[in-house]
Amino acid sequence: MCAVLEISRRTYYKYRNADDPDYLDYLMIKNIFKQSKGTYGYRRITEGLKIEYGVIFNHKKVARIMKKYYLKPEYIKRIRPNNYKRIEENVQPNILKRNFKADKPNQKWTTDITYIIFKNKRLYLSTILDLYDRKVVAYKISKFNNNQLVIDTLNEAISKRKDVHGLIIHSDQGFQYTSFEYKSICKSNGITISMSRKGTPIDDSPMESWHGILKKETLHNNNITSLQVLFYNTDRLKSKKLKK
Repeated sequence: MCAVLEISRRTYYKYRNADDPDYLDYLMIKNIFKQSKGTYGYRRITEGLKIEYGVIFNHKKVARIMKKYYLKPEYIKRIRPNNYKRIEENVQPNILKRNFKADKPNQKWTTDITYIIFKNKRLYLSTILDLYDRKVVAYKISKFNNNQLVIDTLNEAISKRKDVHGLIIHSDQGFQYTSFEYKSICKSNGITISMSRKGTPIDDSPMESWHGILKKETLHNNNITSLQVLFYNTDRLKSKKLKK
């Protein structure tokens, strides 16, 4: 199975012990879907699993998992827009409770998505901060505000910090953070999910503040020529504030 999924044995057992029994099957389905460049429906995915991995799935199971993880073929996306909805059963309580102090790195992370206007285009920025030093752990920028943006940010953060067992990650109740994939990745890495209450952005004020600084003091007041410069300037600005 590890060879099939192209993952290490350690990662396999992490995901196998997660509370989502569909996740390992989803990884195979997702791989076939990506190979098709987002064009295969559940019937062709079922056939692809047999050809690529030698596994036989019931097509109804494949359809269910694709629906669960929002894997929609391009032709369906053109007919019906992706209206992501918050999965209420995956909403988690506010464990952080505005206690934004951390004694060491990788104890408490906070995350959110905001939009930025760059070269007259709207882009979506997903950021993860470590509350220990208020530094960026990982960030991703995309044209689309979707689950994949958050998943990519989370995976990058985990790959950078390695040992994150026992960490608390705090967010709002946006649909990206209630997805089954987000929940499974956190669970398999020993990360506890915490969420702000509905309509209470102050519950995640450090992240709100950081995004505010990014827009007001950097993006809006400087001639930013690239997104790399944008983040370099913001990091310098934060360092100056810490010295005061």
